Amino acid sequence: MKISIKDAAKTYLADNVQPETVLLLTLDDGSNQYSTLGGSCAIGDKFQFVALTQPDPKYSIPVENDAGLNLWTNADTELYLNNGLILDRVFNQLSLRDDTGILDSAVGMITYTAEEKSDLDLKKEMQTLGTRIC
Repeated sequence: MKISIKDAAKTYLADNVQPETVLLLTLDDGSNQYSTLGGSCAIGDKFQFVALTQPDPKYSIPVENDAGLNLWTNADTELYLNNGLILDRVFNQLSLRDDTGILDSAVGMITYTAEEKSDLDLKKEMQTLGTRIC
């Protein structure tokens, strides 16, 4: 898999991601331990970058990029990504698109110092965010 990163997005990522960071491109639809949203209205149209201090073995698909990022995804996320993947920064938001059009005009960015969130953390967060889940 390959993603082209436009200059505005490169600048943003350089300012917000440490060079040794493991960066994940993942869904933000309730389907994984990093997601803060969920429900049927978010399936396949919400994405996020997750910055980790160590690799996550669940994300084993490298994403080739022209920004020198240590970027990974998984098979679940890859299902929603097509050819011509581009990341840009438009109106102060990260925007993800491919040959089919805009996938997400407000891609999130989350940083974790732990390898992954625990099930208990996820449950507590989902309860707190219950009103934001469709």
